[in-house]
Amino acid sequence: MNSSSKEAEKTTISVGGMTCAACVRRVETALKSVDGVKDANVNLATARATVLHDPAWAGVDRLKAVITDQGYEYLGVQDDTREDPIAAARDKDIKDLKIRFLVGATLSVIIFMGSMQHWFSFLSAIPRQTMLVILFVLTAPAVFWVGSRFYVGALKAARQKTTDMNTLVAVGAFAAYLYSTLVTFFPGFFSETRMALHVYYDGAAMIVTLIILGRLLEAVAKGKTSAAIHHLMGLKPKTARVLRDGKELDLPVEWVLKGDLIVVRPGEKIPTDGIVISGLSTVDESVLTGESLPVTKEKGQSVFAATINKTGSFTFKAEKIGAETALAQIIRLVEEAQGSKAPVQRLADKIASIFVPVVFGISLITFLIWYFFIPEPVFSRALLNAISVLVIACPCALGLATPTAVMVGTGLGAENGILIKDAESLETAYKLKTVVFDKTGTLTKGEPEVTDIITAPNEDQKQLLKIAVSIEAASEHPLGQAILEKGRQENIFPDAIKNFEALSGLGARASLNGQLCHLGNLRLMQEKGIALNGMDVEARRLAAAGKTSVFVAKDGEVMGVIGLSDVLKASAVEAVAELKKMGLTVAMITGDNRSTAQAIGQSARIDAIMAEVLPGDKAAEINRLQQQGQVVAMVGDGINDAPALAAADIGIAIGAGTDVAIEASDITLVKDDLRSVAAAVKLSFATMRTIRQNLFWAFIYNMIGIPLAAGALYPFFHILLNPKFAAAAMAASSVSVVGNSLRLRRSWARHAKP
Repeated sequence: MNSSSKEAEKTTISVGGMTCAACVRRVETALKSVDGVKDANVNLATARATVLHDPAWAGVDRLKAVITDQGYEYLGVQDDTREDPIAAARDKDIKDLKIRFLVGATLSVIIFMGSMQHWFSFLSAIPRQTMLVILFVLTAPAVFWVGSRFYVGALKAARQKTTDMNTLVAVGAFAAYLYSTLVTFFPGFFSETRMALHVYYDGAAMIVTLIILGRLLEAVAKGKTSAAIHHLMGLKPKTARVLRDGKELDLPVEWVLKGDLIVVRPGEKIPTDGIVISGLSTVDESVLTGESLPVTKEKGQSVFAATINKTGSFTFKAEKIGAETALAQIIRLVEEAQGSKAPVQRLADKIASIFVPVVFGISLITFLIWYFFIPEPVFSRALLNAISVLVIACPCALGLATPTAVMVGTGLGAENGILIKDAESLETAYKLKTVVFDKTGTLTKGEPEVTDIITAPNEDQKQLLKIAVSIEAASEHPLGQAILEKGRQENIFPDAIKNFEALSGLGARASLNGQLCHLGNLRLMQEKGIALNGMDVEARRLAAAGKTSVFVAKDGEVMGVIGLSDVLKASAVEAVAELKKMGLTVAMITGDNRSTAQAIGQSARIDAIMAEVLPGDKAAEINRLQQQGQVVAMVGDGINDAPALAAADIGIAIGAGTDVAIEASDITLVKDDLRSVAAAVKLSFATMRTIRQNLFWAFIYNMIGIPLAAGALYPFFHILLNPKFAAAAMAASSVSVVGNSLRLRRSWARHAKP
């Protein structure tokens, strides 16, 4: 078994036309049926299938054949050197949907005007029969070309012995068109029914056009999913300065080998993962960790690809290359998380899978009863009643139920700085149980600030700050800007200094007004034998509160200590309180040390704190919560948050964050205001409530209309449903759905607006 696994080869292909988890299962099953294939894994988000197979197998042509047989599109073997076929296919599909929608919308307006000819005086000169023939011709492309994908989808579902929304739309539109065609060309066929005849050309065209619009909006939203991965790939450094045979060579990063010695200068990206061999510097790792403070790197410490060298030069040994780097692992995690996220099954599809067979059954039973069991059986009357059942089931209001509410809901969100990707995001947010916040840059400002200035006995705070500001003005230390900003706030500006010396990893020293001054960490004070004056105790207290300490010394004695910390955003406490009031559990996740995390968590009144979590493990923590039955939202802003944002049931990105975080998320908050998190959840609740009400109104029409169309009142009152009343009821149902969706705007303005 093991030997055969080792011999197995892997081929990755691109597959077009997949839209849901059912598609994934069909493609996987088809691929596994190919001779020599051991396993197949299909990723819906990337539209790629990875096939594990024997060296001797049926080949790629056979994969293409089985995919095509299932009704999907084979887009070739994955090749990173050429244009992404999935992106090209998606762009082509969006362009096609736009054209079909524009054609459908134009035809629908004309067909509606012709159907309601008596409303438009300029059409009164056209004979009614001529108008009906014109409508017959105009409706054909609207139903059969604009809506062709619904018939294809219905056939795919039929092959799997099931029904879905495609079936409902295809059958409803076709039945309306067929009935209208019979009325147009064979009105005498229905003469024995003694009923006024009515055509449904406008209904057939409009339902197809409306649902094409929904598919277009969905395709545009899905097109943004893989953008996160492309942004991440764009972070990869392109070249590396490699030492070979005593010479520095600028080589493409793909040419770097394990064990190569690589030189990195200030301001450059680190090209791959490795271990520092010589030199000392500070490195900005926020691109991976999200933490705001640059990290000191010296001999023996690890460095990572795509992070940025800040102050010094160093040489490191390449340890991991290509797909082994931390950045590559994050890209892989995002791909896996997006592909494994189960798509939300919309309520309309659930109902459609039951509703369609029921309608077919009722239509058939109606025909049989009217033809075989009613006295004086008339074939045309039996057929008319059977078709009427199918026509009334045409989901005009159902087609409006979700799109209208989603358009109003997403529009309201956009007006209030809440960008919602699609209807699935709204539905999932409605079920949330837990909201997890990233710490740095999300709950906190992401930049250190001076929080404490503690002086030794008989020392002056302003004098201490004056010395710190004067030395930091000449320093490149990452904490220096925070100290200089504090000085500006206190109107304290630097004095001229002499003999400045930066002490890497320790701090700096200089002469100020003839006195030797030191600024740095506890290790610097101890190495220089400077009297601490009890300030080491204060430093430990600051450390317990998650703060960084900078000692200030003059003439061999510590004057005091400055405490710095990344502080909470102004909206953090209120946002957490609002979410708790809604009954949600609020948690925080961070790669920072536990004491700092606890301090920030307590300040924000967050109970559940996950600290010291590595970037690659954040998604695993989200998955752990999901396995406990929680529906989880992740709120973040950094590249290191992207896998967790994608893995969460709902990813919420702060608009001030990175493009990668925004693209991997389901909801983006344009404003850097955490109260918008609660507002987004409230908007989701309100929109989903409206969608459910709309579906009720859409189906209550069918529940009442179908029995009437089938002739339920005939045995008691000798009444058959007049098609004109059916048309009126259909219109009333659609109007009620649109009106209910617009009501969402008023209720949001009253209760939920942030």
